[in-house]
Amino acid sequence: MKPQLIIALIFLGFSYTLSAQSIKKDTVLMRRLDTMFKYDQFWRKEYAKVMRKEKSAYDEDSVQKNWATADSLNEIEAKKILKAYGYPGYDLVNEKGSEQFWAIAQHCDDDVAFQDRVLKLMKVQVAKNNANKENYALLVDRVLVNKHQKQIYGTQVHVDPKTHKATPLPLKYPKSVNKLRRQVGMEPLEKYLKSFE
Repeated sequence: MKPQLIIALIFLGFSYTLSAQSIKKDTVLMRRLDTMFKYDQFWRKEYAKVMRKEKSAYDEDSVQKNWATADSLNEIEAKKILKAYGYPGYDLVNEKGSEQFWAIAQHCDDDVAFQDRVLKLMKVQVAKNNANKENYALLVDRVLVNKHQKQIYGTQVHVDPKTHKATPLPLKYPKSVNKLRRQVGMEPLEKYLKSFE
């Protein structure tokens, strides 16, 4: 090999190593998101236990009160995070942390304007392959439904309590919903709806 080619390859390898090292994860933020997510999920799991009449250390009223408190506290923290970092993508908090932030934002239904800001910032990260596009689609639908508008991807559903059959809330593009779902990596709507039965 020519000496110039060898030097160029060594330089490229060295540059790649430096650039990989310069992308540093925010481990403090990752731990913060992990704690928030555990708190978010704890009361949802307890609620599911109570609804299934399984053993729980809490009654339904205390579960619902604690659930509301957890969501309120997480919303306050999520707003601080969004203001400080924008949407935390994979490059900042890994896939797990990014998806935990998304789940917390997804549960901030009492502040649709905040969810809308999350969506706008998440869209930028999705375009860079730095956030989950399926989660983005779920939040798009959630925000549209919260605004009393028709959803795009059919992710927000009504489940009949007697038949357990799920039907999507009104769709903006019912004829092309599966094509739209495929574009963001989602399974066909029919299969998704069956998962609720």
